[in-house]
Amino acid sequence: MTGKAKPKKHTAKEIASKVDAATTNRGGGKAGLADRSGIEKGGHAKYECPHCKVTAPDIKSMQIHHDARHPKIPFEESKLVNRHAVSVPETSKGRPGIRGSLKK
Repeated sequence: MTGKAKPKKHTAKEIASKVDAATTNRGGGKAGLADRSGIEKGGHAKYECPHCKVTAPDIKSMQIHHDARHPKIPFEESKLVNRHAVSVPETSKGRPGIRGSLKK
């Protein structure tokens, strides 16, 4: 017999969080690796540093990277490589880092 403060079953919140964790791509594995490397253009690697080839999702992040890693070289926004404009994304695949699952 259980007391009033001890729930017998799983709560709706707990079940919902387990479903969310199971169906949301957190960026690990092969899909996350492809997303981070910028090979498949469904992800976050939009800009590429012309000096060291590190990718960043937006101009502000790239500027922070540039100030930290290349302080002697002046930051020029025009020299950044826009990786999304270079190649066309494949629309049939799921996008890494996006909520949802292909298994449903």
